[in-house]
Formats: sequence, structure tokens, C-alpha cells
Amino acid sequence: MAARKPENMDFESALAELEGLVGQLEQGELSLEQALKSFERGVQLVRAGQQRLSQAEQQVKILLKDDTLTDFNPGEDEA
Repeated sequence: MAARKPENMDFESALAELEGLVGQLEQGELSLEQALKSFERGVQLVRAGQQRLSQAEQQVKILLKDDTLTDFNPGEDEA
């Protein structure tokens, strides 16, 4: 089964996978190649998680701005 792209995962799933990877790396039983692949996957998960958190922060800022509620569409690109 192929790993899902981090950008297509919800925050909680990405965090759970990242915690699992960290646990495997901490055990020190992976080969160098496996460890590097796990580290690379972890970096991808962290970046996707940071992006999700940034989007959530922006949504909160928009919702709190001038006590006015507005629609927030994180999938739309700004021009």
C-alpha cells in the first residue's frame, strides 16, 4: 500500500504517522537507507502540518477581524 501524500492527509493522521516514524528512528534499528527514507517522510509530514496550522491561524484571524464573520476557503489561490 502506497503512502498517502502528506498534503492530502488531515492534521491528526499526519501527526500520528510522524510520531510513529520518530519512534522507529529512536529505536535505532533501521538501516541507514530506511532511516533516511523515514526522515524524508517525516520532513514532508512536518511541512504539511505546518501548512495546515498556518491555514488554521489565518482562518482564525479572518474570523476575528473586526468582529465580522467571513467565509474562508483554504483551497482557493489568491491572485
